[in-house]
Amino acid sequence: MRVLEQLEPSRVFYYFEELCKIPHGSRNTKAISDYCVEFARARGLECHQDAANNVIIVKGATPGYESAEPVILQGHLDMVCEKAPECTLDMEKEGLELAVDGDQVYAKGTTLGGDDGIAVAMALAVLESDGICHPRLEAVFTVDEEIGMLGAAALDVSPLKGRKLINIDSEVEGIFTVSCAGGVVARCDLPVQWEKAGGTVYTVTVGGLKGGHSGVEIDKGRGMGNELLGRILCALSRRTEFRLVSVSGGTKDNAIVRESSARFLCEDARTVKETVEELNSAFRQELASSDPEVSVTLAACEGWDGKAMTRASTQGIVLFLGLSPSGIQAMSQDIPGLVQSSLNLGILTTEEDQVVAAYCVRSSVASQKEMMLDRLALLSGQIGGTLHLSGDYPAWEYRKDSPLRQVMEGVFKEQYGRAPKVEAIHAGLECGLLSGKMPGLDCVSIGPDLTKIHTAQERMSISSVQRVWTFLLEVLKRCR
Repeated sequence: MRVLEQLEPSRVFYYFEELCKIPHGSRNTKAISDYCVEFARARGLECHQDAANNVIIVKGATPGYESAEPVILQGHLDMVCEKAPECTLDMEKEGLELAVDGDQVYAKGTTLGGDDGIAVAMALAVLESDGICHPRLEAVFTVDEEIGMLGAAALDVSPLKGRKLINIDSEVEGIFTVSCAGGVVARCDLPVQWEKAGGTVYTVTVGGLKGGHSGVEIDKGRGMGNELLGRILCALSRRTEFRLVSVSGGTKDNAIVRESSARFLCEDARTVKETVEELNSAFRQELASSDPEVSVTLAACEGWDGKAMTRASTQGIVLFLGLSPSGIQAMSQDIPGLVQSSLNLGILTTEEDQVVAAYCVRSSVASQKEMMLDRLALLSGQIGGTLHLSGDYPAWEYRKDSPLRQVMEGVFKEQYGRAPKVEAIHAGLECGLLSGKMPGLDCVSIGPDLTKIHTAQERMSISSVQRVWTFLLEVLKRCR
């Protein structure tokens, strides 16, 4: 028996479960892309698949809707693959282990991928049905959204005739997202030199943090692992001499880091221990509300290869981490409560000849995005490093005159008995890139309730999926 077999809408949850059987983290989307292609071919639907694994599936209008403007349903195929420390699932090769708890669907020990598998599942369920009224439908499934919207950037939009787009990549029911920040992935390559050394090597780890999505939860005041690690190393550098062996933290540039660590060579055990204890106490006090489980731990390191960074390289990395801009940089002066500009140091790794620091940089103001990149370039340059950019995407600007939004607002008021909340967000959506490729595109982003996305505690509300599905079908019916 299927785990989600008893849930309604049955075909939406059927396809969601099918998609969850297929590993589909970013850069691992060929199998799920091929699944969508086979779905289309089996039903005789027009289908386009490109080299990036993006898929476009087209279904003709139902009777009575032949003259209506086409509607695009859009979501992304990739998911963020995070898992709990004790989870042994290989998310590159194995499907998710789904479970139901009351009104919630989740995956055991891992992210669920409701962001954005539910969009694909809803679109497939619409495309499959012969009993749903709709104009010409153009389902657009992009890839690698979670690592810079690379699929949307590569997408050939020439098969698309529609200029009304419903993006199903929002996480709060009842909110219509109509604008978003632009962003870019910024990678700082910081050269380091090594030398043979002897002595005691310690590992200091800051963990127990909640983490989260750097676009959605950057304003929650949560501790950011790599930033806190920089503070630890700066505090140590004021009090004693040490040399770094490695620094590490995070695997996704757009996820707030939950745990970071550094290995370092030091002979002053007393100072190291006292510093760690002081910062453990300080962080617990500072983050008592946002991250009550935060901790800083110290352990002697085994298996060291006898090499450490030179003093100059150590000083350079400590300087970089200590001065690195982090978190919110500016709030909007026009939209109360909206984060305007931020950056998140989501990946910190030590390689053979360099330390790599990768950021997700976001802003709804292009000049401020450039300002943040200039700061990273200048800071990297101080220690001989270089800045590399990828996945640059524009902001999605608010459209005052939106016929699609008007239809959706009318349906929402009838179904819910109240007006939806219309808002701009700081997280990136593919609507910005697609609007740049398709002048005049009218976009609205919706979605069911998802919580703790990009973490192993991700949950999706069953009843919310039901309501959003009913809403979507009525909107399609009204688009004539």
